[in-house]
Amino acid sequence: MGNAEPPHQVVASDLRRRLTAGDWEVGEKLPSRAQLAEAYGVGTNVVQKAVERLIVEGLLEGRAGSGTYVAPPRERRRMIRSRHRERRGGSPFRSDMHEIGSSGTWEAFSEARTPAPEQIARRLGIEPGGPTVRTTYEFLADGKPAQISTSWEPMAITGDTPILLPEMGPLAGKGVIERMRSIGIDIESWLELPRPARATEEQASLLGLSTGDLVLAIERTYYASDGRAVETADIVVPDRSWEVAYEFAVDPPEPA
Repeated sequence: MGNAEPPHQVVASDLRRRLTAGDWEVGEKLPSRAQLAEAYGVGTNVVQKAVERLIVEGLLEGRAGSGTYVAPPRERRRMIRSRHRERRGGSPFRSDMHEIGSSGTWEAFSEARTPAPEQIARRLGIEPGGPTVRTTYEFLADGKPAQISTSWEPMAITGDTPILLPEMGPLAGKGVIERMRSIGIDIESWLELPRPARATEEQASLLGLSTGDLVLAIERTYYASDGRAVETADIVVPDRSWEVAYEFAVDPPEPA
């Protein structure tokens, strides 16, 4: 029971399936929230969250004062980055792909005792040349390249622990937050800095692009509750097949 999906995700998954099956035509208006709530046996707030999710994914579009309609298909798929992605457990990338109906897999290669380049050392708050574990990833969506990344973790934090190598040991394949929590480090926040860039020859080869094609380069760093940077990564997403959306939740008002 503990692994059961939240009701709005169940509704979103079924609506996504029906949209893919063509139950509604492009441009067709969906039933009202109340009608969908009755059909699924849930509250309208659950339907609202499910529909909002599919709007974020680009499958539906809301028209003010009119309702919700099936959006025209887009050539680019949407990759959603959200603070909720790290709360699901397991791999954030696999969860991301699952939510849009894709199979997410990856290949990884780690090297311990890799000297930190100056820029990476600055992001991690360590001395240049300090020992890190450097891991390169190739992420696939339905077997096709979706993104690549290179991650660095200070060995001063993970050395002599079971999580030294991110893709080996008891927590292989888990996210950074879950791995760090297992050695008593709570991650409190992370910072992402997205920049448009052009694919290098190596990046183009890995992503099935031409050298110079547009990509989104994301610099991400995780911070522990004591302020230490515990991991930093350079993520590269091909622009022609993916667009990246950032989802932010609004905190509920403080009780009066």
